Parts: sequence; C-alpha cells; structure tokens
Amino acid sequence: MTSETDIPTPSREAGLSQLSAFLPYAGNDYARLRNVDYGPRENTQVSNLSPWIRHRLINEQEVVAATVSVHGTRGAEKFIQEVCWRTYWKGWLEQHPSVWRDYNTALEEHIEEVTNTPELAHRLEAATSGSTGIECFDFWSRELIDTGYLHNHARMWFASIWIFTLKLPWELGADFFLRHLIDGDAASNTLSWRWVAGLQTRGKTYLARPDNIMRYTGNRFAPPVGLAQQEIAIQAPPPPQLRPLKFEPQNRPNEDAGLLLCEEDLNPEFLSERGWHFSTAMAVQATANRSILPTAPHVIRFARGSLEDALSRSGTAEVEENIPTRDYAAQIKGWAQRHKLSVVVLPYLPVGPTADALAAVWPTLKQAGIRVRMPVRDWDRLAWPACEGSFFKFWNKTGKDLANVNIGISLSIPRSNRRPST
Repeated sequence: MTSETDIPTPSREAGLSQLSAFLPYAGNDYARLRNVDYGPRENTQVSNLSPWIRHRLINEQEVVAATVSVHGTRGAEKFIQEVCWRTYWKGWLEQHPSVWRDYNTALEEHIEEVTNTPELAHRLEAATSGSTGIECFDFWSRELIDTGYLHNHARMWFASIWIFTLKLPWELGADFFLRHLIDGDAASNTLSWRWVAGLQTRGKTYLARPDNIMRYTGNRFAPPVGLAQQEIAIQAPPPPQLRPLKFEPQNRPNEDAGLLLCEEDLNPEFLSERGWHFSTAMAVQATANRSILPTAPHVIRFARGSLEDALSRSGTAEVEENIPTRDYAAQIKGWAQRHKLSVVVLPYLPVGPTADALAAVWPTLKQAGIRVRMPVRDWDRLAWPACEGSFFKFWNKTGKDLANVNIGISLSIPRSNRRPST
C-alpha cells in the first residue's frame, strides 16, 4: 500500500520544484522519450507534474509559459500539446455533460451486475488485484494501487487489455483508475477510456500490441500472449449533443466576499489579481465523491494536503480550520453566516464529482440571501469554446495560440539541479 511518504508532496511549492527540475528536458528529450515506460519511480523522462496540475496547485498556463521561456513554442511543442490535452478534455466534457451522466449511470448498473454475477465479479477481481496471468497488465494494476500513478502509455495499454482482451466494461476500468490515480480527473480519465474503446472518436479504437509493449517498456516483461487482435463493438448512447458554454460575466469584486476552496482549482491567486479581497476562507473536500466505491486513501490524502496548502496561501485574516467532507450545504451556509458574507467566491467548478457533490449547496445559499460567484480563468475562457471536435482541430484553431498567451503570468520557480535519468 502507498505510504504517507510515498505520495508526492501536496503543495504548490513542491509542484514548482518539480517543474523546475523538468524544464531543461521539456524540449527534444521529452519528445524523444515520452512514450517509454521505465517503471515505477523511474519515469523521470516525463514531467510527473500531473498531480499538481490536476488540482491546479500549478496551472496549465504557467507551466506552458515557463516551458516556452526555456525552449520556445516550437522546441517544446510535444510537451505543450500534452499539457493542452488536459485543457481540451475539460472543454469537451464541459460542452457534453451528458457523457459524464451516462458514464455514472452505466457504472452503477455494472456495479450491480457485478454483485449479481459471480463470473463477472471473479474476472473483475483478477483484473484489479493483478492476477490475470498477463504479466504486464498485472504489474500495472499493482503499480496503480501501490503508487497512485501510471505512465500515460501504460494507461492506454491497460485500458485496451481491460476492454478488448479481458472483455470487462470500460466504465469499471475508468472507475478503477479514478479511485486510485492521484491525478484522476473526470474529463481526462472518462474521455481517454472512451477513446480507447472507440466511443470518443467513433470507430477509432486503440489495440495494445505485444511488440509495442515490449519496445516501450525495455523488454521488462515476458511477451504478452493472447492479447485481442481486433476490437469488439462497444454499446453506447448516441453521440452527445453539444451544450453551448455560458460563462458568467466578470463580476465586480465585493468586499464582503468569502473564498471557498475546492480540489478542482487550488491556485486561486488569479482572483486576487482580478481585485477580489477575502475576509475569510474555507475549504471543502469531495474526493470520496469520485465513485460510489471507496476512493483510495492516498488519493484522499493528497487532495486533503492540497486543500490545506491552498488555505495557508489564501492570505485571508481568518481561515476555517475544519474541512468538511459531507453535509456541505449546512457547513458552508454556517460559515458564510458566521462571517456575515454576502458573496461566496470559488474558481469555476467543471463537470465532475466535485460539482455533483456541491450542487445542493447553491440553492441553500441563495435561500439565505448569499450570492455565489464562480469566475472562469482566462485560459479556460479562451480555450474551451474551441474544444468541440478533435484535439488537433482544437490545437490548430486555438491550442497553438495558448502557447503564446501570457495572461498576467508572474512565476517564481525554485531552481533545481536534478537531472532526470534517461
């Protein structure tokens, strides 16, 4: 099991230090070696920034800006594209929220099916405990549970074997990832599994091949035998309808505002840059809402530490020490009323489990005469409307421009002399 010391340090400072360590190698080195999976704690040829970016302890915009300052846009294009994939998935799901709802509905149905089908339960247990007999797959399953991380290429192989070789429902695999990945994100995780299954880009699937696995893992495993040679048709609802984005206006700062912190965006300094001043800050944790099944303890620990770090950086006169994990409406309302707040402000909550968990809070605050404001970052406001079609359509339309946008970036990165091993 993952110990307290094994998880990345959940702080903005640690994220900036990791960024500093990786920056010299974000250009040609990354482009050349990014697909190679050297194994647990050996993958220093990739950035390993995803836990901090996922919680926005550091955000996509400042990571890209720092990278461009070292390598230029063209020199670091591959790495910048990988950062922008996260933005693209967010923007796509924001415009197709029914996909998240359909996933959760299907997941509940499959969990009930597992309860009533011993054969399916046995196959699922083998996959999630690392006892299928497929050496590489079993290794990745245990690695995920032990470390809360998998190399991106391993995630693709794993998902392909799960769906096409083991013939398990993709929703159960996506849930397994979301509950154990420290960087687990509703958009990136759900849509990546859909892509492997051939649902995101209809008819285009990803099949794991033995030669590809052997090549990009340095022959660490016995050659996998019996992998599916062709995809299977996955049943799914019709392609989702696009929901136009509706961003709230840039609201004038209010002196009676309180800052509410959620694990989706823990770099709220942009609110201060817009002129907001907060008399008090409170954090809420909705990590357990990722699934109706238990979320891994190390995932909860990292999110908790990240919330505490953000509270320490909030700059408010008073900080609510208690971080609620349930009964959100009553506790947030109580906090707001104790501090006589007329407005509660939090960075925009994207489609996902935190937004679901807090959905009942906003009517409660409205009834109490407390307004809620969710400002959208300029990066998201610029990028998300272009996330309608494929990634490369987005990249050619807007993504390249994001690499050259410097919207109020002021970044002090700790120096590091550590060279990633390759």
